[in-house]
Amino acid sequence: MSEAEFLHYDLKLIEPSFGSSLTDLIIELDYLRKKPLGGSTHPKVFFQLKHIFHTLESIGSARIEGNNTTIAEYIETKLTETQKVPPSIKEIRNIEKAMAFIEENIKDCPINRAFLSEMHRMIVDGLLPPPNGEGDATPGEYRKVNLKINKSTHKPPEWLKVGDYMNELIDFVNREDSPKYDLLKAAIAHHRFVWIHPFGNGNGRTVRLFTYAMLVKTGFNVNVGRIINPTAVFCSNRNDYYTNLSQADKGTDEGIITWVEYVLKGLKEEIEKIDRLSDYNFLRKEILIPTIGHSLERKYITDVESKILKKAIDMQVIQAADVKEFFGGKADAEVSRQIRKLIDKKMLVPEKEGTRKYVLRFDNSYLLRSVIKSLGEKGFLPVRDEV
Repeated sequence: MSEAEFLHYDLKLIEPSFGSSLTDLIIELDYLRKKPLGGSTHPKVFFQLKHIFHTLESIGSARIEGNNTTIAEYIETKLTETQKVPPSIKEIRNIEKAMAFIEENIKDCPINRAFLSEMHRMIVDGLLPPPNGEGDATPGEYRKVNLKINKSTHKPPEWLKVGDYMNELIDFVNREDSPKYDLLKAAIAHHRFVWIHPFGNGNGRTVRLFTYAMLVKTGFNVNVGRIINPTAVFCSNRNDYYTNLSQADKGTDEGIITWVEYVLKGLKEEIEKIDRLSDYNFLRKEILIPTIGHSLERKYITDVESKILKKAIDMQVIQAADVKEFFGGKADAEVSRQIRKLIDKKMLVPEKEGTRKYVLRFDNSYLLRSVIKSLGEKGFLPVRDEV
């Protein structure tokens, strides 16, 4: 590999030709952005799914940077209480918390230096700086050293210029352009952030969250039945990610178009795939029913529990009267006891506080292992592991 060098080029929007495949992608994604989902999945179930995908996103983002924690290993940490966690687990938890921070604040907060700095602080929180860890000696602050990027022919700008380049990038992101440029801007901004490498460490994890924030900000509303996981685009093949970034490093329109097309093509495929989960018929048949079968097979649940949970899956919302058939002539107290047991095991949850109607719960119980297995078998995992 030749010696890395810094090559300045202006940050700008590109104009793909009307007949190009990139223009087709932008039109298709804009349709998906505006398309009303009208999903049939109960909100309580949907938000559990979204939480799982946040977890998968976080694992995938850490894996790009060399974290070798498997999905199974991380899931086990969610099912067991422990005071002390290893840095590799802490790194993934930090990303999850930062995703939650974005969703809670992105609607009312501009994507500015303070927002990016807070994301970065959350990402490196409690981690030792290199060479001993994945933290940063100056959390939330732009670097004051010059850097090299491993396996890259691009050399980031010297540290004295970082502030100016980042101000330019933040202005670019917040500039009032036509909505038709939103997706172009998100992809271009992702590359430009990596090109600047503004922080001492944690730039990759931060930029992927930066991209998530931009997508949510520009209309991929994740609170009305949609799940988006842009990191899946990058972590499914790390070499493709770096190869396409290097094309954009050339600073040519052709190189930028190659990068943008790679990002948007992957994003479209992921959105179309995950949108299927908002169709409850699909979710029930392909994910939730196999989950109960797997859990019963592994003896995470009993035969009676599996019947109650399958009823919850079929009806989405159940009450005691709906499951009496599984108890013969036993008293109502036995039915209530079994439901209470499933609530305690975090496999059922009240639909609303204080009600006696219940919804399947799988986000933090032993069902989670089986849900992950079902999602993996249907190609929904951004990283490939055996569970």
